[in-house]
Amino acid sequence: MDKAEFAKRLAELRIGKGVSARDMSLSIGQSASYINNIENGVNLPSMTCFFFICEYLGVSEAEFFDLENRSPLRLHKLVNQAMKLDSEKLGHLVAIVNSMK
Repeated sequence: MDKAEFAKRLAELRIGKGVSARDMSLSIGQSASYINNIENGVNLPSMTCFFFICEYLGVSEAEFFDLENRSPLRLHKLVNQAMKLDSEKLGHLVAIVNSMK
């Protein structure tokens, strides 16, 4: 993943969470323009800040770099809800998902 892809992924996940770059920056203890500078390709975060970013976004570091997983937060919610289903209802859910392909 290059710098531009990193910036795009950060913006995608942040927007998916529904927060502004400014609010996210301040929430992770940085200056108001910190996330904006990353998303604009000016800077990259330190490893420490990257871990804070992932924690704030509610994604693992691996999920951050998994570009095929477009909505990790929604996937987490779906999996958590699916785990509560009985076998029959889970089978229905699988059938619904398969019909969407």
